[in-house]
Amino acid sequence: MADVVLAGVGGQGNVLSARILAEVAMQAGFDVKTSEVHGMAQRGGSVVCMVRWGDEVHSPLIPRGRADFLVAFELLEGVRYLGYLRPGGTAVVNDYRLDPLPVLRGDARYPENTLEVMRSRAGECVVLDAREVAARAGSPRALGSCLLGVLSRFLAFPAEAWDDALRRLVPSRAVEANLRAFALGRKEGM
Repeated sequence: MADVVLAGVGGQGNVLSARILAEVAMQAGFDVKTSEVHGMAQRGGSVVCMVRWGDEVHSPLIPRGRADFLVAFELLEGVRYLGYLRPGGTAVVNDYRLDPLPVLRGDARYPENTLEVMRSRAGECVVLDAREVAARAGSPRALGSCLLGVLSRFLAFPAEAWDDALRRLVPSRAVEANLRAFALGRKEGM
């Protein structure tokens, strides 16, 4: 059984990435459950997806402290959901800051030590600028595929399953850039 939390803000591709991951796990023959919470996602609000797979999965929700992996699309959202990561779990982190509305209004401050917090709590923490890597692949919007490329190094799913899921779920106009972003993420997230 494996549990993955994907946390970010609206518009970053969290939901599509969760669907791709779930599809890959299903192709491998696992029972898969997913959960999405994306209330104000279209306005840059918090988005969290949970993907669980195993021989038999009873709930789509991952209890706090039980996730094997945290994929953080944005730094503050990564810290916000860090409590879901199990001791010794792995964090895959996009080194990207998007100030939430209270910070923009001056009502709150963005924490300056987000990466240090994640590194101190994760067993392994892989950090990269996924937007920049995805831009080199042809589209900064392919950052989710880049992060999945990093995550794929820790999972025993065949390369063909990732390729197939990306080709089927990503809009056709963006498939090639997403495939390149996935490959770069897999290579550079070491």
